[in-house]
Amino acid sequence: QVQLVESGGGLVSPGSSLRLSCAASARTFSSAAMAWFRQAAGKEREFVASISWSGDFLYYSPSVEGRFTISRDNAKNTLNLQMDSLGPGDTAVYYCAARVVSNRDWHGIAAESYDYWGQGTQVTVSS
Repeated sequence: QVQLVESGGGLVSPGSSLRLSCAASARTFSSAAMAWFRQAAGKEREFVASISWSGDFLYYSPSVEGRFTISRDNAKNTLNLQMDSLGPGDTAVYYCAARVVSNRDWHGIAAESYDYWGQGTQVTVSS
């Protein structure tokens, strides 16, 4: 079982930066592919970024590529999302997700591919 807890959300102005973190409670984090998803009010959950267990493979949604950076620290069981140049369109609840895998290089963009989810952290970008 993997438990995930997100932190770092808040209210920021357009053009600002935020860094989200996701702490995992189990050592299985080091064998899990991870991802960030977000859900804006009234919209479906959408993929943001993913990272393989190995950390060698990263993938971003076109809407955030070049502005967001996903990273992981397996020694600390932590997943991060550095978000720069935030705009109102980035306002959403952000969720981290995990899938325990045997393939070090696997990573996915479909929400249904992930087995474990955090409770979410709110990010609001407004002037």
